[in-house]
Amino acid sequence: METTLAIVIGGLYAISFYLMLRRSMVKLILGLMLFSQAVNLLLFTAAGLTRGQPPIIPEGADALPVPFADPLPQALILTAIVISFGMIAFTLALTRRAHSSLETDDLDQLGRSERP
Repeated sequence: METTLAIVIGGLYAISFYLMLRRSMVKLILGLMLFSQAVNLLLFTAAGLTRGQPPIIPEGADALPVPFADPLPQALILTAIVISFGMIAFTLALTRRAHSSLETDDLDQLGRSERP
């Protein structure tokens, strides 16, 4: 399972870098979204995949039973999802504003509009 996830994560990183290197703002935003999902999957896989064991100490025990799901990476991923959603929403708002005022989504033409 980890090998399959590693291949999927690598593919997501490759696609996101390819999209972020394009000249279109829409492709840049799609690349950012795929990049954030790849990072989330990487954190999830790096923490280890454990199924069926909640991180709850049984009654009368002093420690968790050995195969348990670590809740910290899950909490980090949930936080990262919220942050990436806010970042994408802000980027979409900036892109819409830039497109409405300059009527282009080409990043090279946006740079030329700032020159005198």
